[in-house]
Amino acid sequence: MELMDKLNILADAAKYDAACTSSGVTRGGQRGGIGTASNAGCCHSFSADGRCISLLKVLMTNHCRCDCAYCVNRRSNDVPRAAFTPRELAELTIQFYRRNYIEGLFLSSAVLKSPDYTTERMIEALRLLRTEYRFGGYIHAKAIPGADSGLTYQLGLLADRLSVNIELPSERSLQLLAPDKTKASILVPMAQIRDGAERSRQELKLYRGAPKFAPAGQATQMIVGATPETDRRILALTQGLYQKYRLKRVFFSAYMPVSDSKLLPAPAGFRPPLLREHRLYQADWLLRFYGFSAEELLDEGHENFDSALDPKCDWALRHLEHFPVEVNRADYEALLRVPGVGVTSARRIVTARRCGPLTFEGLKRLGVVLKRAQYFLTCSGRMLPGLRCSPEGVYRRLAGLERAALPGESWEQLSLFDGAAALT
Repeated sequence: MELMDKLNILADAAKYDAACTSSGVTRGGQRGGIGTASNAGCCHSFSADGRCISLLKVLMTNHCRCDCAYCVNRRSNDVPRAAFTPRELAELTIQFYRRNYIEGLFLSSAVLKSPDYTTERMIEALRLLRTEYRFGGYIHAKAIPGADSGLTYQLGLLADRLSVNIELPSERSLQLLAPDKTKASILVPMAQIRDGAERSRQELKLYRGAPKFAPAGQATQMIVGATPETDRRILALTQGLYQKYRLKRVFFSAYMPVSDSKLLPAPAGFRPPLLREHRLYQADWLLRFYGFSAEELLDEGHENFDSALDPKCDWALRHLEHFPVEVNRADYEALLRVPGVGVTSARRIVTARRCGPLTFEGLKRLGVVLKRAQYFLTCSGRMLPGLRCSPEGVYRRLAGLERAALPGESWEQLSLFDGAAALT
């Protein structure tokens, strides 16, 4: 098979892996080598000088011994199959880099023969890139569940970031749709990556030249909408992964209908839950930067987010006992919980009020989104002049702001696939 044919097959097979994240690592160029890695970002991100940083996103192979019902590369699916040799992949990456097409590599793989065999081929490809071609660019590699811990560690010494896809939000769904995988087989390499990173940090304290293990940390990906788990279940799992395995990022991927399995949503008329994916990303942001917990955002009475509101507004309207917040006295943590107030604007408020009391006009200049925040805060004990709204009225106005961001007379989610707006 020609190399370009392999590239077409394996790049297309990799499109369902989420990789759009900032790299979070700096790897300086070395004499005689090529490429550098910047913590400004990678694919679909932008560096400080405005450049789009892109990755070659590809599989080592799409030959797979597993038969996961939700996966396009499953063993039972009749699709063209291909596999790169380590040398082919390394050469392809370098040629793309020299032509200024890419600045790094995102490498994943189906499981060919065994997890160990697959990981060994990935290691050999990255070893060629790092040692023979002296490539210093960003590399994100997917660790293969079930591989030997020593092989996973070698992979982490060559890559900047490692990730292990958790795939589904519960063990029951995993057993149903991915019988070749287990929860333990996925969580064990996550723990190995966590421990390897900690070991590397301790070694670097003792010896400056010690090798770095996955310096950009680890991530994972979860499919949303293929199984009936609620937003509450997904968010609780996300929080647990951050706390126990020190992940840098959890990615959510709206399920795409690639199978006619009776265990999955019927492809006919099914629309990927893109709006739900978006709401979960917003909630993930609240967990990581706004001091919220999963238990606060959703509970037994509210298992899913209101799709008409962003999660922060949804929480605020269900907890009006915390509002209004007085901006001239509230602490930083309380300010972060006000819809329309972000991390930067909250810091600005804390700094600016030292010079005198703040007004609504002043808040607007500080970057507060008053269209949302005006219902939840006061300045010197006063609400915005002329503002009179019931909780139901606030809900309608906030939902209206969300609808205004989308075209059309009704609230619709834009489709990425057929060019038309799709109801979510």
